[in-house]
Amino acid sequence: MMEKILSQSIRVICLGGMTLGMTAAIAQETSQPLQRVEVTGSRIRQVDLETAQPVQVLNQEQIQKTGLVTVGDILNNLSSAGAPDFSRSGSLTSNTEAGGQYVSLRNLGSNRLLVLVDGKRWTQTVAGYTDLSTIPSAMIERMEILKDGASSIYGSDAIAGVVNIILKKSMEGGQISLYTGAFEEGDGRNKDFSLTYGAGNDKASLMFGLAHTEQGRVGTQTREITSTSYGPAHFADGFGAAPWGRIRQVTASGSPTGFNKILNHTGNWDGKGTGANSRDPNSYHTYAGANEDKYNSSQDMDLLSPNKLDTLFVKGEVALPKDMRLKTTAMYSQRESIRQIAGYPLQSASQAKFPVFIDKDSYFNPYGNQVAGAGKGEDLYFYRRTIELPRITENENRTLHIDATLEGEFTFRDTAWNWDIGYNHNKVSGVSRDSGNINLLTLKKALGPSFMNASGQVQCGTPNSPIPLADCVPFDILGGPSASTAQALSYVNTSGAKTYGSTINSATANLGGEVFQLPAGALGVAVGVEHREVKGNDVPDQFSQSGYSTNLSGLPTYGRYTVREAYAEVNIPVFKSQPFAELLSFNLATRHSDYSNFGVTNNSKASFMYKPVKDVLVRGTWAEGFRAPTLDDLAGGGSQSFDTFLDPCDTRFGEASRNSAVAARCASGFAGVRGTPANYRQLQQAGTPITSTNGTQSLVAFNSGAGNSFLSPETAVTKTAGFVYSPSFLSGFTVGLDWYNIKVSNRITAIGATYVANQCFIQGNANFCSVIQRDPITGQINQLSRGNANLGEMETEGLDLAINYRFPRTAYGQFGLRSETSYTDKFRTRSSSENEWNEYAGEYFYNRVKSNNSIDWNMGNWSATWGFRYFSPVKDQCWDVDVECNMPNAETTFGTGANKLGSVTIHDLSVGYKTAWNGRILLGVNNVFDKKPRIVYSTQADAASVDVDQLLDRFVYIRYTQSF
Repeated sequence: MMEKILSQSIRVICLGGMTLGMTAAIAQETSQPLQRVEVTGSRIRQVDLETAQPVQVLNQEQIQKTGLVTVGDILNNLSSAGAPDFSRSGSLTSNTEAGGQYVSLRNLGSNRLLVLVDGKRWTQTVAGYTDLSTIPSAMIERMEILKDGASSIYGSDAIAGVVNIILKKSMEGGQISLYTGAFEEGDGRNKDFSLTYGAGNDKASLMFGLAHTEQGRVGTQTREITSTSYGPAHFADGFGAAPWGRIRQVTASGSPTGFNKILNHTGNWDGKGTGANSRDPNSYHTYAGANEDKYNSSQDMDLLSPNKLDTLFVKGEVALPKDMRLKTTAMYSQRESIRQIAGYPLQSASQAKFPVFIDKDSYFNPYGNQVAGAGKGEDLYFYRRTIELPRITENENRTLHIDATLEGEFTFRDTAWNWDIGYNHNKVSGVSRDSGNINLLTLKKALGPSFMNASGQVQCGTPNSPIPLADCVPFDILGGPSASTAQALSYVNTSGAKTYGSTINSATANLGGEVFQLPAGALGVAVGVEHREVKGNDVPDQFSQSGYSTNLSGLPTYGRYTVREAYAEVNIPVFKSQPFAELLSFNLATRHSDYSNFGVTNNSKASFMYKPVKDVLVRGTWAEGFRAPTLDDLAGGGSQSFDTFLDPCDTRFGEASRNSAVAARCASGFAGVRGTPANYRQLQQAGTPITSTNGTQSLVAFNSGAGNSFLSPETAVTKTAGFVYSPSFLSGFTVGLDWYNIKVSNRITAIGATYVANQCFIQGNANFCSVIQRDPITGQINQLSRGNANLGEMETEGLDLAINYRFPRTAYGQFGLRSETSYTDKFRTRSSSENEWNEYAGEYFYNRVKSNNSIDWNMGNWSATWGFRYFSPVKDQCWDVDVECNMPNAETTFGTGANKLGSVTIHDLSVGYKTAWNGRILLGVNNVFDKKPRIVYSTQADAASVDVDQLLDRFVYIRYTQSF
């Protein structure tokens, strides 16, 4: 009964997904008496659902009207949500989070948001990320989003806020839901199927559900705007390493030198030509970086990677003697995701520790002994993208959740109390398999000595010492795709795999109730304890660890820690129904946490609610928060990474081009780093200079992500203040405005390659220079190490505006207005308290204003919603100081100069109809006016410079739901 009353109350309170507390007056109009309930952000059950903390709610109907099928996509459309840490468009993402969905509230990072399901912690990876795609939207009753710090109530990670996903409690009968939708180009097709069924009564109930969700692939080649790296205006600038052999001579130290030649080929950059005889030196021409000698690797990549999810869900409840109830939930989800990127841009020094050259005695070496004559040959340094072997990663992720809770209620001295004890088990496990990389050990053999045998077949070895074909296959790597054979590709190809897992077990006990009555109401308290064990691993296979593959080598991660916690919360009513004090109450909470790995932390919170009159609620919060280092932060094995970065020493696009002090550090060999040559240019993988401030991928793999066992927790202070106005003379109207300020100190951050280089050469920080090395001839950075550190501070501040108006019913139906707007006044970081702040607000990813607005209409069996999403103008990186740079003197976090992009408004429409046979049809169009995405150069998409916050084009969907 309690759950039914709560569900009905929330639907009334949150008409349109508004803030809890904004429409509490409406809730009081229900004729059914309210029971004491628990609202996200507090453990104290109470009748009055108004809270001192802003909580946004989305119910099942609003979820369906978004036209989105996954929880991650739905939450990422919130006005308060920033760019997620990992995206379906991030096809180059190489970690185990790839394929999942994550939410970054306030842009503070997905690992600073705590995700609960029915008030209990959900699964996390070893890096501390919660994959929201594992929770099927069909099983959800509502989602509560607490936009406030809550570490004093829930513990670690609740810095940016808390997402509490409330699953359906019970049901009588069943429901089938079918959904399909696609972009107007016919790709990106999404499918969703769910079946739920339940039965029971007040004594016992059981519900189960099945769900299957698919999100379809979108390739870059399907649209002109995404078919190249930087859009139609810069058609060839993203072209890189080609599939035709490029060769240079080799120095004694193994560096490329001398001539620079590439195989003649017919056709254009698309690689469809047949090529010429790769053994003839006359078949080559001097490489000068012409577009025809480069390749558009974007055409082989995913823009949006596909995935699918299958879920089994069971939930039961049984009444026991003494007003006790046993509740349990079990859910198993299996997610499969696939991502494809272009073939590897192979070169002799792909792995610096194991260079591979074309042997002077190789049959295919145009400058080898077999062509130039005995004793006249030379080894060759080569470059060749193996487009015949696109790199494909398949990630199979399994999530298991089981919880059991025994709860009860009792009365003590005429006051109501409740208690519960529970156990919560979460497990993530999976395997990630990859193919398309090159085994350098077999490649060395394939490019080693070879000869034409008596049968007219090229064979490894020499005539006097042949190697059987079963043990070695020669590879004409210079001949291009037309010359490669299936046998040679199979011989040099390697497949890798890694297993990973994370297990969180926790036991909890809570007690809450009313201690005694005060003149203004009951003094409410809640206390509880929790014991949590966290363990996990991320283990590449042995060959992947060896570093003898073009795949990014990594070392295994193993970790474990335990935490014991206790909390207390008290709600103190001070005034009620007094002149100029219709209500005044305070809420205090504190939590003590004892971690086995770093020690003790204590975090507290104080908040208040004040109603000078019935129509106005004023509220505020001050809260401490923390985020404990994750297993990956502490014990991560680390891995290689091809980082996209801008070398500040580049004399055309780097800071050295406009800052004499930086130019001097670069040229002089500052802090032991070898100096750059005159007119130094950072090179792309194609061997040509970069063409914009985007920089390029590193030529060799850098070292990244090694764990740091000396890390300490991040700490945070959250402050909020706001009001809610619900005028009695305008029934159904509420407006709320909340200010927030969140400051994170002792920040745990993965340092990027650009950051390391900038700290060395721009900031002059010698400590960062110690992890950088440059090639003695070219000046290119050929070694760079980066990891995690407690580095500096992060702060954000802004306003949330929520407006809701339920218009009076008319002959033309019932209309309702919903609006949620977030304004970011500042979002800034700095590496230490002595340094200047870097301000990101207003730059891409950090919109100053994001707004979701809609008008709902209902009449009889018909309903409709018209919505529009607004994104304010943003500053993006300039392409060049003279091109796409309308703010050339602007100081930004990515250097001097910015290109301001205009605002974007996207309109959505859905129409629903309830049938006479208890069914419902919902037809919708997202991006009705086919607004094209912005071209941005600081985008999160790996394959194209499109704005990943926007739809590619018009998206049409239909959903049918049948209850029985």
